[in-house]
Amino acid sequence: MISVQHIQKSFGTIQAVKDVSFTAPDGQITGLLGPNGAGKTTTLRILYTLMTPDRGSATIDGFDVVRDTREVQKRIGALPDSYGLYPRLTGRENIRYYGRLHGQKGAALEKTIDDLITLLDMQDIAGRRTEGFSHGQRLKVAIARALVHEPSNVLLDEPTNGLDVMSTRAMRTVIRRLRDEGKCVLFSSHIMQEVSALCDNIVVIAGGSVAASGTAEELRSSTGQENLEDAFVAVIGSREGLQ
Repeated sequence: MISVQHIQKSFGTIQAVKDVSFTAPDGQITGLLGPNGAGKTTTLRILYTLMTPDRGSATIDGFDVVRDTREVQKRIGALPDSYGLYPRLTGRENIRYYGRLHGQKGAALEKTIDDLITLLDMQDIAGRRTEGFSHGQRLKVAIARALVHEPSNVLLDEPTNGLDVMSTRAMRTVIRRLRDEGKCVLFSSHIMQEVSALCDNIVVIAGGSVAASGTAEELRSSTGQENLEDAFVAVIGSREGLQ
């Protein structure tokens, strides 16, 4: 489970995250929905332990992201906005390298890698160097790398951005499977269709703060709108009117 309480983060005079609080339960998909520049990626980077909040706190399975960094890193699988693959390594070697960083080795590691290659349908690219991979191929390797240590919490930043229709459908299947395995899945997106199709709960972030949260139906009901896109626009518009 992921818990975020009143986190704030500034870069010089720019306050990227002003006040964000939410809970992402196990066995559910929680979406961070918001326009570009809303603070979604900064929030995720704090949860990745790549950044330290100026104020507030965040925990992963009860471990504080600042005080208990190593314990948090064991429990998260992260797909950042930049995949950072090693181009001279094959897909399999990239996955194996991260598995070893998490203390995995031997036959157990190789079986996990084989299972991930099958799950993500990447048998045809697993033995190739990642240099020159398409966006979708790089994404598959990055997802497998994030899951190789079997984390209980999976954090995905724009996981279908730039994918074609078939790859998007396959990624949705993987995300749903992670939820069905009881994992806490948190992902950011500005694609309404994606959030509506996947999320059990939605947290709308605008201008660095939480503007609304709830299920898609609750957001539609509270704004009096028939679809999620119109509800989102209504929420964002009301928040901008208060700023």
